[in-house]
Amino acid sequence: MHEVSLIRNVFRTLEHEFGEEELGCLQQIDLKVGALSNVEPTLIQNAFDAVTQDENKYTDVALVINVVPVKIKCEVCGEVSEVQNNLFKCSNGHPSGNLIQGTELLIEKVHFAE
Repeated sequence: MHEVSLIRNVFRTLEHEFGEEELGCLQQIDLKVGALSNVEPTLIQNAFDAVTQDENKYTDVALVINVVPVKIKCEVCGEVSEVQNNLFKCSNGHPSGNLIQGTELLIEKVHFAE
């Protein structure tokens, strides 16, 4: 289950960026997950719960997962379109593989108590 490794990497990144005092005030982590990121939101939430319980750390921190759709930009007409039913084409019918959104896996925002 690669989701456990992903969650551990999220925590490592936060521990690298913030001090112990700040992390003690951590309340919520918002992740931006693209529909083509190879991450299943339910599994990432389960991994988050398992890691926080197993390591007895960050147990009061919430995880919010924002799934973003796949978007393409047509090379022919320049239109930005959301991919529907796995059809990679703009609304004018031009096929496109020019992905501009949908593969992300990012720490979008962290929330701290004041």
